[in-house]
Amino acid sequence: MRSIWNGAISFGLVSIPIKLVNATESHAIAFRQIHTEDNGRIRYRKVCELEDREVSQAEIGKAYEDADGTIIPITDEELSHLPIPTTRTIEIVAFVPADRIDPLQMGAAYYLAAGGAPAAKPYTLLREALKRSNKVAIAKYALRGRERLGMLRVVGDAIAMHGLLWPDEVRAPEGVAPDVAVTVRDKELDLADALMETLGEVDLKDLHDEYQEALEEVIAAKAAGETPPEAPAPAVSGKVLDLMAALESSVRAARESRGASPAEAEVRPLPQRRATPKEAGGKKSTAKKATAAAKKTAAPKKSTSESARTQPAKKATAKSASTAKKATAKSTSTAKKTTTPGKKATARKRPA
Repeated sequence: MRSIWNGAISFGLVSIPIKLVNATESHAIAFRQIHTEDNGRIRYRKVCELEDREVSQAEIGKAYEDADGTIIPITDEELSHLPIPTTRTIEIVAFVPADRIDPLQMGAAYYLAAGGAPAAKPYTLLREALKRSNKVAIAKYALRGRERLGMLRVVGDAIAMHGLLWPDEVRAPEGVAPDVAVTVRDKELDLADALMETLGEVDLKDLHDEYQEALEEVIAAKAAGETPPEAPAPAVSGKVLDLMAALESSVRAARESRGASPAEAEVRPLPQRRATPKEAGGKKSTAKKATAAAKKTAAPKKSTSESARTQPAKKATAKSASTAKKATAKSTSTAKKTTTPGKKATARKRPA
């Protein structure tokens, strides 16, 4: 692969010579503009609007146009002397978890090829360090006249770099989501889940550009003097009046497309969706409150008058119990006194 930039990765005090090569390629068919009457090529000429004449590439330079229309020329020499420390260096500034990078920031992808045998050891060191840490490297580099942000990660045995947009270049999604209140029912979510499960996963390698293939067939047919193939009739689509019916039809069609029989493709009532722990906790708490309220209702508190009538009876019962205990204790004490002298008399008669 042809390199588009040569430089080095700055990893602390370690410098790794590398070559930057494109990691992707476009297979899109390029069209030319023609004059439809005679198929003549349409070309653009660069004309100076002040002199009204065509100019050569050597006469063309760069300039910045101010808001009031003032033209400020900028020479290539001035651009080459800009104070950019990353002119020929990919300077690693941090290592972060990969999920910290917003996919909206990701742009062009490149491979970083080791620049010769001396770069093999430090290149491998950086690659293995990235693997073991499960992190990606954030770096700054200069390309095509401006400083850029990049992310380095491991792909196979190579280090790849994704160009990143600066954070302030990513717009906030304000005004994009619906601004009306919408309620999604559990049954609708269940059907959406069933549709997602039916469609399942896919190996991205199996996907291909059908438009590109159809375009190639048209070009091949016209080149051979044949009639281009007709496009298939577009799928009939109407206004969705019933979301549930549309979801059920989608699930049925997806199942049939994967070889299911009409009976197997039929959408049957789905089991009740399990509540999330948060939802379950809320329902359990509500049930407890309802049970407590029911118990309170079933066993109301006694009124003040009932308590007043019951209290004297309780006091009388307690007084009777106390009197009975005292009488029992007195009887026991008298019996003990009567028995003791008898024992003493018997003890005196033993010596005779």
